[in-house]
Amino acid sequence: MKKIGILFGQERSFPQAFVERVNAKNIDGVIAEPVSIDKVVQAAPSGYAVIIDRISQDVPFYRAYLKNAAASGAAVINNPFWWSADEKFFNNTLAEKIGVPVPKTVLLPSKDHPLDTSSDSFSNLAFPLDWEGIFSYVGFPAFMKPFAGGGWKNVYKLNSPEEFYDKFNETGQLVMMLQEAIDFESYFRCYCIGGKYVRIMHYEPRNPHHLRYDARHDVSEEMMKTLEDYVLKLNQALGYDFNTVELAIRDGVPYAIDFCNPAPDADLHSVGQDNFEWVVETAANYAIERALAQKDGEDNLTWGSFIRNAAGKPVMVD
Repeated sequence: MKKIGILFGQERSFPQAFVERVNAKNIDGVIAEPVSIDKVVQAAPSGYAVIIDRISQDVPFYRAYLKNAAASGAAVINNPFWWSADEKFFNNTLAEKIGVPVPKTVLLPSKDHPLDTSSDSFSNLAFPLDWEGIFSYVGFPAFMKPFAGGGWKNVYKLNSPEEFYDKFNETGQLVMMLQEAIDFESYFRCYCIGGKYVRIMHYEPRNPHHLRYDARHDVSEEMMKTLEDYVLKLNQALGYDFNTVELAIRDGVPYAIDFCNPAPDADLHSVGQDNFEWVVETAANYAIERALAQKDGEDNLTWGSFIRNAAGKPVMVD
């Protein structure tokens, strides 16, 4: 029996619907259930062919559990090793390398010293930084946000260097990035599942949360195809099985704003019935596909083209 498990936290609508949908398909030898963990022994199989991860970004214990499960052959969605290594600033760097437009972005060291460090720990960091050069490159208005994500927590919109310094003083030990604000005409949030299935959702982030999907933007079919191409390009390079990409169109150019969302919102009450139906059905079909292809004891993870290309290079030895 191939078991598909879903690992989740406080959310309820998507996990329950996902399990019910997989089981309703009555695929011979495949069953879905919420993941159950009573102990985690090193190198012991998890008992699952596939695990959908919706919570390990908030629970380090779960991230370690998933890595252990993957080592024995579980197909974890998303790859817990890559998810541990990835962050939003690198996402922007990779996007530039593969030809997807992104806002101008600069990485900033934390305002306060990290624990167990002192000024001597930063011998290689210029003081002061080239703030004039940074502000000239990014421009204002700009957004300052944590480099590793966290939704809308600790996100600031800034209109001047004076506002920047004021808010930067509040960021403590967070590593931040300063990013060009894209004054967009239209905005889209796009599910991508399996690096091949895309759902482009009209979205308005300036609306109240419950009305953000209540939007309709007038764009051409050609632009919609470009959006889909960018979504696929990004997820295939990163290696995410389940992700959302947010794209903002300014002057006819779609900019990838946020595309490090490996546990994206899939709640019925926020994404709406049509989007919810698509994500439940597509996730169920993809999980079944992965379960049927899974082989015990082998690497069943998805690795993006960035890692696969690096792994294919010869090892340098003396």
